[in-house]
Amino acid sequence: MRFMAILAVISLLVLLKETRLVQGDIATAAIYGPPYLPTQCNGNSQDQFPPNNLFASVSDALWDNGASCGRKYIVRCLSGTGDKPCKQGNIVVQVVDKCPQNPCRATLLLSRDAFNALSRSPTSKLNIEYAQV
Repeated sequence: MRFMAILAVISLLVLLKETRLVQGDIATAAIYGPPYLPTQCNGNSQDQFPPNNLFASVSDALWDNGASCGRKYIVRCLSGTGDKPCKQGNIVVQVVDKCPQNPCRATLLLSRDAFNALSRSPTSKLNIEYAQV
């Protein structure tokens, strides 16, 4: 009986870890590529980019007059074009720029590494769930 209770607790913890985003917002994401500099957050500084290269440029909806610089969002792919476009799991991206187009083609423009961590298709637009962390 005790073994079953421990197993149930462990299973619940694993499930909670995998379903971390339960209250996130729904939006779109697209890929953007280099050159990434200069940015509207920190100009030509290479130090603004996280070591894992998981970063994003945000649309006006998230820009908040520049207050979004450095914010981190957990992102999960929900759907997209093509056959099974989404990879499993979540990533955390850091905001380093404002979307250069107006209007922006997506809520989040993801670096190539970030987009490829979520999507099997390098050219699709994704429907995502995201939340600030």
